[in-house]
Amino acid sequence: MEKFMFIFHGGSSSALSPNDAQSNMQKWMSWIENLSKSGRYVSGEPLEPKGKMVSGPKKLVTDGPFAEGKELVGGYFIIHAKDLDEAVELAKDCPDFELNGKVEVRPVMKM
Repeated sequence: MEKFMFIFHGGSSSALSPNDAQSNMQKWMSWIENLSKSGRYVSGEPLEPKGKMVSGPKKLVTDGPFAEGKELVGGYFIIHAKDLDEAVELAKDCPDFELNGKVEVRPVMKM
């Protein structure tokens, strides 16, 4: 099995009613449970929307990230899959597609 990273973009549930947000969270927990039971889930965490950016040779520090909401990285998973195609199929169960979210699927480089 290879490692892959799911990088979650957009799909914010902040505009949902409390009941809809609870339902969305339950979908996430069910997805994680299914991935775990199948031995695919390694780890993952949601990310806060605030942070800092360090850039360039002078290591300039600015507030950020300031991406549009639909592009903001909201979290990540590390999963196991046999190949990129299988990882993409596993990503298709992400609950945030209902909220116009995106999942970037990237192989983790072996070191």
